[in-house]
Amino acid sequence: MRQGSFQWMKSMNKSIILNKIRKDGPISRAQIARETNLTPPTVSSNVKELIDQKIVEESDFGQSLGGRKPTMLIINNQAFFIIGVDAGPESIECIVADLAGTVLKRSEKKLQLPIDNQQFIAALKTCIAACLESISEAEDKIIGIGVAMHGVVEVATGISLNAPNLGLSNIPIKEELEKAFGLEVKVENDARAMALGEYWFGNHGELESMLAVNIGRGVGAGLIIEGKLYHGSSDIAGEIGHMTIDLHGEICECGNRGCLQTFVTGPAIARKAAKQGLENDLTAEKIFDHAVAGNEEFAAILKESGKAMGVGLTNLIHIVNPKKIVLGGGVSKAEKFILPAVRETIKSSALTPAASQTAVEVSKLGDDATLIGAITLMLVDIFEVK
Repeated sequence: MRQGSFQWMKSMNKSIILNKIRKDGPISRAQIARETNLTPPTVSSNVKELIDQKIVEESDFGQSLGGRKPTMLIINNQAFFIIGVDAGPESIECIVADLAGTVLKRSEKKLQLPIDNQQFIAALKTCIAACLESISEAEDKIIGIGVAMHGVVEVATGISLNAPNLGLSNIPIKEELEKAFGLEVKVENDARAMALGEYWFGNHGELESMLAVNIGRGVGAGLIIEGKLYHGSSDIAGEIGHMTIDLHGEICECGNRGCLQTFVTGPAIARKAAKQGLENDLTAEKIFDHAVAGNEEFAAILKESGKAMGVGLTNLIHIVNPKKIVLGGGVSKAEKFILPAVRETIKSSALTPAASQTAVEVSKLGDDATLIGAITLMLVDIFEVK
């Protein structure tokens, strides 16, 4: 058992109770005590503090089982708000969301490229300030800022070590934003943030392990193990875009040959179509539109990308064996062509029948998946047992 003060123990008990109410509310005090093995007095005293802090409130949803109707507890989702930031390679998007992940306000700032560290930080501040202005009447209820950033992030310090799509490095995001806004800031790789948001808000039920893959201009992934986000020993867990698929393949921007992202990203799909001389100025979106319209050549390109993705995911199934894989990002919108190819490749290539049946689906959070992941970075601190 972790050693600590009585105050820490009270905090741990609060987290246990909060998480129970979040997952199973409306729920009674007695049921919380039974299902958490906390004593009824411990539950009552902690619930009183949580109600005083306005994060928990009483509800009239209880049903009598023969005695007095129990008072039920629910999370007051409007008690606090969180700023979520998706710091993409072309624009910065910000949202204000409540504790249930409901988006209340939005702002966006287009990036003028090329850009340096100071300009990027300034753009972050402008976008966040616009969100704060839009809820000025409730600004004192903002509890923190979660930032989802592409590339390699040093999570402990909140420094973006390498943002390849922007050509930037060593950006002190956490330090600069905390200084500017006086709020706690958490910074995470965008794919890992997406995985966390998917685990909390994707309606996947109770999963002990899940892999979320973000496919857009690059390919990244986040791995959830026993409900926790896995970072690896140096915060690069999930960089699956640089998994080698073909030793003799196209040279990747990282310098290696045949990386997964040379097969499945939006730019990779467009390059493949251009090499076949199908049409000028193609984008992955246009290729998808042509495929939907019935063009078999464009459909075949998307299916080939799905097969390559299936090879990469089969490798990951053999290594980490997740219960479910969720695909997100812009390319996942072509699921009509990509998803069947992914599933068929896994079915034919996985080592065992059980592994071949790993559930693979597309995120239902849509374009907000990474933003929802960003606010979840802060929710973990409130609800999860430390």
